[in-house]
Amino acid sequence: MTLTKADIIDSIYNNTNLSKFSATKAVENLLETIKTTLEKGEDVLVTGFGKFCVKEKKERRGRNPATDEDLMLERRRIVSYRCSSVLRNKLNGGL
Repeated sequence: MTLTKADIIDSIYNNTNLSKFSATKAVENLLETIKTTLEKGEDVLVTGFGKFCVKEKKERRGRNPATDEDLMLERRRIVSYRCSSVLRNKLNGGL
């Protein structure tokens, strides 16, 4: 099952003394801060969880698989995620 934003808000609401409104605002503000930082091209490091990095992709040749038409894919920025060693160890049972 996928964890959704609503699930995160419910978890914060149930595990703290925050109201549902306050939990929602906290999650929304956190996500907006992350998005704004990434838009600026800066990385986001969450200690013990991982790092979100903005990477530049160069222009490259591509192909439309439906029509076999060759085309040029424009330069773009993507977000990649690197898991922290703490989380990786937790996922692997402390191995």
